[in-house]
Amino acid sequence: MARNYLLYDVFTTERLAGNPVAVVLDSQGLDSAAMQAIAREFNLSETVFVLPPENPKHRNRIRIFTPDYEMPFAGHPTVGSAIALTEQAGEATGIFVLEENIGPVRCAVSKHDGATFAEFDLAKLPERLELAADPEMIGAALGLGPHEIGFENHRVSFWSAGVPYVTIPVSDLDAAAKVRLDNQAWSELAPRKSEWAFASPFIYCRETVHHDSAFHVRMIVPGNPSYEDPATGSAAAAFAGAIMDFDAPTDGISQLWIEQGLEMGRPSRIRLELNVDGGKLASARIGGHAIKVAEGKLLV
Repeated sequence: MARNYLLYDVFTTERLAGNPVAVVLDSQGLDSAAMQAIAREFNLSETVFVLPPENPKHRNRIRIFTPDYEMPFAGHPTVGSAIALTEQAGEATGIFVLEENIGPVRCAVSKHDGATFAEFDLAKLPERLELAADPEMIGAALGLGPHEIGFENHRVSFWSAGVPYVTIPVSDLDAAAKVRLDNQAWSELAPRKSEWAFASPFIYCRETVHHDSAFHVRMIVPGNPSYEDPATGSAAAAFAGAIMDFDAPTDGISQLWIEQGLEMGRPSRIRLELNVDGGKLASARIGGHAIKVAEGKLLV
């Protein structure tokens, strides 16, 4: 049968920027192996498969696959799917729940200056994981010297809000730009059976290109070959833990814009919203724009 699909660029208002995601509609009848094969065919960082919800009160169930494995949750596929499903239904706005492997994810879609924006509540707040590797060795695996690791009170740390990331503060934009991941060195830093086996380095600095950004970041996925991601919502979700730990934001709601993808020519903007109560993170949201780039049919 022919299955409709949509291609969206996420965390951007411009086509051919941000992070692309394929959203396969009409995914009923596809098993996990077929979904994996289709994701490998698209060869994007993630492909989404839309299914009927298990709870009829929810909008849809979505499954998210990289070319190699299924994800419990991912940020830009959630934003892209929320906007794609809203626009596909001919709606301008909406508040609904998408079912992901991590659990129910509440989404809100709205229009801002003619562009479509979506945000979602984190199904799981970030938790700190044990950092078994030496921070200087982590820096060396990225081609950085000890003097380029850390700024102010920020130190290397390890967090997960469903997907684990090693959050690595660097001194400035120059240090961020020179990062080159040594896959062999990275793989030797911690036992493969630990959370580290699935962890990617998330590099960040306070210095930014755009004046309204709070942080400039890069995220590189280890592997053979490794690749850089232009916008990573699940990493921003984990990064919320580092912000809470090192910056200790005051009670109330803080909205921070994160710039990513500039080094690779795919500029992206991610909004991270923190709701702090009693000095602790009560809830958090990831938001961004998305724009449709293509649509078509899969003949499988």
